[in-house]
Amino acid sequence: MRRPVRIAVTGAAGAISYSLLFKIAAGEMMGKDQPVILQLIELPHAMESLRGVAMELEDCAYPLLHTITLHDNVEDGFKSAHYALLVGARPRGPGMERSDLLEVNAEIFARQGRALNDFANRDVKVLVTGNPANTNALIASRNAPNLSPSQFTCLTRLDHNRAKGILASHSGATARDINGIIIWGNHSPTQYPDLHQATILGEPALSQIDMDWYRDVFIPQVQQRGGAIIDARGLSSAASAAQAIVNQMHDWVLGTDPGEIVSMGILSDGSYGIEKGIFFSFPVRCNYGRYQIVRGIEINEFSQQRLNDTEQELLDEKAVIEHLLPKETEASHLNLSICLRSGVTLYADGTGPEQTSKFMTTNRVM
Repeated sequence: MRRPVRIAVTGAAGAISYSLLFKIAAGEMMGKDQPVILQLIELPHAMESLRGVAMELEDCAYPLLHTITLHDNVEDGFKSAHYALLVGARPRGPGMERSDLLEVNAEIFARQGRALNDFANRDVKVLVTGNPANTNALIASRNAPNLSPSQFTCLTRLDHNRAKGILASHSGATARDINGIIIWGNHSPTQYPDLHQATILGEPALSQIDMDWYRDVFIPQVQQRGGAIIDARGLSSAASAAQAIVNQMHDWVLGTDPGEIVSMGILSDGSYGIEKGIFFSFPVRCNYGRYQIVRGIEINEFSQQRLNDTEQELLDEKAVIEHLLPKETEASHLNLSICLRSGVTLYADGTGPEQTSKFMTTNRVM
């Protein structure tokens, strides 16, 4: 049996976590041979509810569930964590503007970033789910000066999965028959679900669907799917969000299938002309516990306009909370570059091998 890994989860008594934690304990996220320690974090008033969730996890008798610990603060909850899933966030209240929501969450995620910096494992991988996820990820990473910005991601796999499911239903295919979908930008209604690289049963997707349906129905449907679910259920997406968290972390840690493209919200390194210093959803492949932006995708005029729109929204969000971002971490977020050669990811912030390393050469027999 392998040594257990520590997974910290905020908002652990909430609806998303109620679906998520049982999947993690069953081995769906980290693999069927990886024991886990769950470090569950909630607000003090929700601790009794969290205790009930822990009792249910215990009652499932999962072979891979090593230990459950309960915490009412992130400083204790993040101690030695190898993975941190930041699920909890302040929802928008009645009469609250988006700028108000950004400021309220800035305080929450700044504290979480500092706690990760001070208490988590040095190689911790962080996935931000709580909305607005992209900007919350930026706040957390900017408040973790001793961690690499590359260790933080935000969830756009939910939008990726939604796009794949909707396209599968419309085309009569199954989700496993579809590849190459890309979600660009923000986890918001400005996101761009791009099918120009997508295939259905190995053939170009856009040759098999009507372009008017793609532009007038599919894109808005993916962009507004979260709101449609709330209208239908009276509750926000929970089970599908939990599945997306599992999928994104699984691929980040264990790797994507050969040739597969997935969408992840990561810090922009300037790829595709996107301004540096914001968290933006890009097409990536993962290997060796690292992600790599897929290069060389042609962006037509239709796509470029949509990339510009979602980029501008993220820049506007950043401007709202700019005064809350520590200046000491600005340089690391603007100078990050990510390149892959010979199976190794090199980060300009010093977390990867040197440019002269033998790992960066074609001959890796040493």
